[in-house]
Amino acid sequence: MNGRTIALWGLAFKANTDDVREASSLAIIDVLLQAGATVRAYDPAANETAQAALPGREGVTFAKSAQDALQGADALAVVTEWLEFRSPDFDALAASLKAKALFDGRNLYDPAAVRQAGLVYYGIGRSAV
Repeated sequence: MNGRTIALWGLAFKANTDDVREASSLAIIDVLLQAGATVRAYDPAANETAQAALPGREGVTFAKSAQDALQGADALAVVTEWLEFRSPDFDALAASLKAKALFDGRNLYDPAAVRQAGLVYYGIGRSAV
């Protein structure tokens, strides 16, 4: 993961809250940082609370929008099922992501639609497409 940048959408433990207590996003960020990656994270409501929960973590930045989080990213990990993440433009995602990989932590997306856009799909409990 050295030199890789991962865009991460969703920091709150569930949509429509800014609560990051015991959020899987925090554990994912720590693992990615330990593996040598950098993280560009975005959440519609929890950016500030996540920043407070991750003091002094070098290698993580908090984006102002979902699109901003994709800047320079190799892959995208979707962690929280916010409404704004449910219908992305997969063609635009494929054009933005260097490694063309999408990790769907909530199984929000149809794997065939993701693949059709040229992305490799990884869903929790699903085989890679």
